[in-house]
Amino acid sequence: MDDEVRERVKEEAEKNALFNALKHESDPQVGAIMGPLMGENPEFREHGDEIPEVIGPVVGKIGSMSTEERRARLEELDPDLVAELDAEDEDDEHDLPDLPNAEAYDEIRLRAAPNPNGPWHLGHARMPSVIGTYKDRYDGAFVVRFDDTDPETKRPDLDAYDEILDAIEYLGFEPDEVIRASDRLETYYDHARELIDRGGAYTCSCPQGEFSDMKNSGEACPHRDKDPETTREEFEAMIDGEYSAGEKVLRVKTDIEHKNPALRDWVAFRMIDTPHPREEASEYRCWPMLDFQSGIDDHLTGISHIIRGIDLQDSAKRQRFVYDYFDWAYPEVIHWGHVQVDAYDVSMSTSTIKERIEAGELDGWDDPRAPTLASLRRRGIRGQAIVDSMVELGTSTSNVDLAMSSIYANNREIIDEDTDRAFLVREGDRFAVDGGPDAGHPPVHPNHEDRGERDIPVDEAVLLEPDDAPSEGERVWLKGYGPVRRAGDTLEFTDDDIDVVREGDVDVIHWVPADQSRPLRLRTMDGDVTGHAEPGITDYDPDAMVQFERIGFARIDRHESDETVAYYAHQ
Repeated sequence: MDDEVRERVKEEAEKNALFNALKHESDPQVGAIMGPLMGENPEFREHGDEIPEVIGPVVGKIGSMSTEERRARLEELDPDLVAELDAEDEDDEHDLPDLPNAEAYDEIRLRAAPNPNGPWHLGHARMPSVIGTYKDRYDGAFVVRFDDTDPETKRPDLDAYDEILDAIEYLGFEPDEVIRASDRLETYYDHARELIDRGGAYTCSCPQGEFSDMKNSGEACPHRDKDPETTREEFEAMIDGEYSAGEKVLRVKTDIEHKNPALRDWVAFRMIDTPHPREEASEYRCWPMLDFQSGIDDHLTGISHIIRGIDLQDSAKRQRFVYDYFDWAYPEVIHWGHVQVDAYDVSMSTSTIKERIEAGELDGWDDPRAPTLASLRRRGIRGQAIVDSMVELGTSTSNVDLAMSSIYANNREIIDEDTDRAFLVREGDRFAVDGGPDAGHPPVHPNHEDRGERDIPVDEAVLLEPDDAPSEGERVWLKGYGPVRRAGDTLEFTDDDIDVVREGDVDVIHWVPADQSRPLRLRTMDGDVTGHAEPGITDYDPDAMVQFERIGFARIDRHESDETVAYYAHQ
């Protein structure tokens, strides 16, 4: 990042931090402004890893200002933002807008409806993050309904049911009710029978292409006017498995001349020969389409508000035909755009990730290169950091960009104060040490003296990263140890005091003992990095977080006989 970009980042961060602090009447946080900062200034994204360090002092300075000082400064920088603050409702304290018509419901009930065809990628986290936040805000209910009524095209993965529930727990939420649609076939059949009796459905054996031509021309199917008794008989035959796939469907009778052909007499049930992978559902062959199944379940489970993608607008319109036949009130609907995530070379697609794993290109769903919740969890990203970033996106109908730097900034806010520091040297150069103490004693955490110091032996030599190695005759300060000057392949201890660092004459660098260091493999989004860590790294249990100074945060995964394995989180 050059100086010009750095200054622009500071300027924009100051405005965002002031606005955020005044809006929420609280001290600004780096994580809270990362999303808006990146969203409004996409040119900053390539510097995402550097930005938290640049804006940290800006945010800290604002934290020490009074409300009056903050307002005066924002008035000076951007009067329009002050006017925007004044124009906002006094009770607007949330990133998410109020749910529409919420006061009309005795209880707010929302649902996440995953297809369990695999573990969740990062984009899936948006729905439970927003639903869980609304549930807490309205003291409502969070229903998880597995829409698993397609045993062929989107075949359920038996492990995915529990994996998805684990992901929701990781994000910090507990569903009030969990439903598997494949357990509810008889319920859908009963409602289909009633719909037939009400004259709202008919069985059809037209070839798909033939029906499509009639539909597009607004011409009624020849089976449309058959009597309900005949339709009932043929539907019962569908349930009994007397037809093969493609032979017979049950259609909802809508408006054959509707201006939107996609809404004309849509399929409610079809035949599928492939058995469902769940033993409890393996005997069924007549399966509901998602729009029918979902519509019935939303009513029966009392869903008050549905949040779904903008591309599913037709689903609500199809389902309203069924609701009208049953004289039901349709839930409130919020449509939003898709989430696009930067930083990954692997597309955010369950099928694509699965293919990459099967091809051996990824180690598994928790490979650090995979854009999955399992991967982020293994890297040490807290679920709350993801939730905060997803909620900050709001519920706009436009497609939105999620910068991973926003998640990292939120995570940093959560873990920084509790995370011990450690040294890791990658591709180290060996230097003998002459004349200094036997050990270095850097702090466990620079902000918490009460946690004590680390004891890192020096012995006869240390390892330094090649870029840190001083030139002949140049001095450096080994952090927690002291000043040394290079003489050939030796670092000679000098009597300089800390003023040489404060005056900017000497760089402070990290190091590890050459002979007592611990081999460590750091798994990153760009591949594995090997190096040597200070010996005390083996004292940390798996799942502990450490910050490798000048490198970044990492989660200790395991200690093997010959090396420690850690997963890189972020800077």
